[in-house]
Amino acid sequence: MPRRKGKVTKRVLKPDTKYGSVLVSKITNKVMQGGKKRTAEGIVYDALEMASQQAKKSPVEVLEQALKNVTPLLQVKARRVAGATYQVPMEVSGERGTTLAIRWLLDAARSRSGKSMGEKLASEIVDASRNQGAAAKKREDTHKMAEANRAFAHFRF
Repeated sequence: MPRRKGKVTKRVLKPDTKYGSVLVSKITNKVMQGGKKRTAEGIVYDALEMASQQAKKSPVEVLEQALKNVTPLLQVKARRVAGATYQVPMEVSGERGTTLAIRWLLDAARSRSGKSMGEKLASEIVDASRNQGAAAKKREDTHKMAEANRAFAHFRF
């Protein structure tokens, strides 16, 4: 079996043009489909404007609060031990937590019913900043799953 060839270097993401935030550009890249970055930027900027009007805070502040509320601290990973598969709770690293939070936020926004993606994303961001909505529920479910499987924590390695 071939061996792995060393570490992959992390790419440094440029901050977005409007807010100068790396977080906003990460979300823009996750919203983007088919290489249409301008369209994705438009959606994200519209959503942030709407969210800031609803929450009466600055757009980046609302987004950071939403992501902080949705970022998981624990997750479960499947581990095979002696033929049995256990759901082993593990701590989530900072980068992985942010990535999961963004993914859950966008999945929740896409599954919402509403007019445009911008409006759906805005309402999901506002809900997440208030610790409500589908993305926040996903985090709670993940934590409950990790708590329920705490007995298998000794299988961590």
